[in-house]
Amino acid sequence: MRFTPGNQFPSNTFERNKKIKKALSNKKLNKASENQKGYKTAADSTLKHSFVYCIITFMKNNPTPIPINFLETPVDNSSTVAGLKDFWKKVLPLIENREKHFYEVWENGTDEEIFMELVFCLFTPQSKAVSCWAAVNDLVNKNMMFDATDKDIAKVITQVRFRNNKAIHVVKAREFFTIGGKIKIKEKLKSFKDIYELRKWLIKNIKGFGYKEAGHFLRNIGLGKDLAILDRHILKNLKLFGAIKEFPKTLTTKTYLETEKQMQDFSQNIGIPISHLDMLFWCKNTGGIFK
Repeated sequence: MRFTPGNQFPSNTFERNKKIKKALSNKKLNKASENQKGYKTAADSTLKHSFVYCIITFMKNNPTPIPINFLETPVDNSSTVAGLKDFWKKVLPLIENREKHFYEVWENGTDEEIFMELVFCLFTPQSKAVSCWAAVNDLVNKNMMFDATDKDIAKVITQVRFRNNKAIHVVKAREFFTIGGKIKIKEKLKSFKDIYELRKWLIKNIKGFGYKEAGHFLRNIGLGKDLAILDRHILKNLKLFGAIKEFPKTLTTKTYLETEKQMQDFSQNIGIPISHLDMLFWCKNTGGIFK
């Protein structure tokens, strides 16, 4: 699957659905296939209605990932807080655009779409975000997201590192959130009033989630704006701008929470929201914002 920065991420299922809708207006399925007294035969009538029923059922039962595009930005080599704030002002509209997308994922997303975001965050450790979202699309387009075995999933997500283990994590998470044969995730997430307690609950119950992955998931569905998503890239920038004194050798729970607090304090001191800092650090070095 090809991905071009600046273009909307492709969704084969979405394109297939458009073709299906177009097929419904095809002359062979409309009045051109009828004579003045109705359908040519009873079989033609049955065929048409069966076809329409199958199409509607297909479109209803085959959700697609929420489309997202890669937002290109300038790069920035500043190493001072003043320079960072200047760059933030330049890219602020793009950051706000992506933040709005995250909020809309939660407001408008179905249970299945929220689960796809969770799967994406299961894939991302030590793998590229664009490749992981492509893997999510591949599973959905092949109708494998909600019923395939871990072995079959692993065969598809070849662009994801440690795909065998991550495929197992997908199946376990799917089983965990399945009630009565359907994914039920939003109501459970809504039941938590404290975002930190929700993060702890996710870490405890979702195999493959640590503090970073749980925070990443919550941010991407518009619920984790006050959480840090700490990886080597973010830690490097926190050290560069003096938010932390030393680059931590390992991120234990204690170290993660201490560093998160330092990032929150730094965010408050310089007047840039922590949710913006994450995207700002990424785009200043990579020239773009994804998810």
